[in-house]
Amino acid sequence: MPITTIALDADDTLWQNEQFFRLTEQRFADLLKPYTDATDLNERLIASVTKNLSFYGFGMKGFALSMVETALDVTDHRVPGTVIAEVLAAGRELLSYPIETLPYVDQALDQLQQTHRLILVTKGDVFDQERKLAASGLADYFAAIEIVADKTAATYARIFERHTDGPDHTVMVGNSLRSDVLPSLEAGSYAVYVPHDLTWSYEHAEEPEGQPRYARIAHLGELADAIAQFDGSR
Repeated sequence: MPITTIALDADDTLWQNEQFFRLTEQRFADLLKPYTDATDLNERLIASVTKNLSFYGFGMKGFALSMVETALDVTDHRVPGTVIAEVLAAGRELLSYPIETLPYVDQALDQLQQTHRLILVTKGDVFDQERKLAASGLADYFAAIEIVADKTAATYARIFERHTDGPDHTVMVGNSLRSDVLPSLEAGSYAVYVPHDLTWSYEHAEEPEGQPRYARIAHLGELADAIAQFDGSR
């Protein structure tokens, strides 16, 4: 059997996401500037976000709470309550940014749904991910939608068993080597990496060069050809 199912990541694969977190990081720095001379403010914020993943998970809620924690930490708890309120407001604004699909997304999904089963595999806050999917107008392309706390090989194995003909007939597509590519390969599927210029540093990893089930493309307009090459190598 050829590849029958294409699993796709959402944030920064189908639509813009990280750019809005970068804008919020800058807003956070501007709010804290009068109260701290820390030169590593952004690094401390990202360290807090990373540390808190096991408590709050991925998404805007954990990011907002980590901004508050960092603000208190870098100012020795001297930051005014009014500023904390503005920090929280900046976090809530992440829910109001427009959804901007990336180039070739609609054309690729429209083409590939005619020949493959499409499923969405995204991680983060359920409310936020459902909101973005609804706003994107892409939901009807997918036969199944999985919003998970994290992406591990075990997570992918469960999803592949539930929604596909098995990992040998499935390809996972996304912009994160750490979350989309490496664990899905470990689960036995094929994987296609679609780099995004603003991918969060947490998601970086070494490319699995030489892996016969791995491919890298510049944009989703090249996905059909990558899948055809996988099928041709069987």
